[in-house]
Amino acid sequence: QVQLVESGGGLVQAGGSLRLSCAASGLTFSSYAMDWFRQAPGKEREFVAAISWKGARTYYADSVKGRFTISRDNAKNTVYLQMNSLKPEDTAVYYCAATISYPVFIPGGMAYWGKGTLVTVSS
Repeated sequence: QVQLVESGGGLVQAGGSLRLSCAASGLTFSSYAMDWFRQAPGKEREFVAAISWKGARTYYADSVKGRFTISRDNAKNTVYLQMNSLKPEDTAVYYCAATISYPVFIPGGMAYWGKGTLVTVSS
């Protein structure tokens, strides 16, 4: 049974930082590219960042480029999202997801999903 469990969300002031983690189990982690998506209230789920199987390649949405960094530790079966210079518009539930292919930018292209962690950025 595949499980992706996100952690690290919370309330932060604008300009602050948070580091999200996503621990994977039940799959051969290094065989999957990993993405982060987010969904704000009343909006569709949107792509945030992607990382290739060994972490050599990354891709970011324009809205987070230069502020967010995705990374992974295959020895720990974990993917991270370091979020700096947070803005109120970054407020959303953040989801990690796994896919065989890289890069994948659409939710429908992901094989497995976590349940999400809430990030709230106050102004």
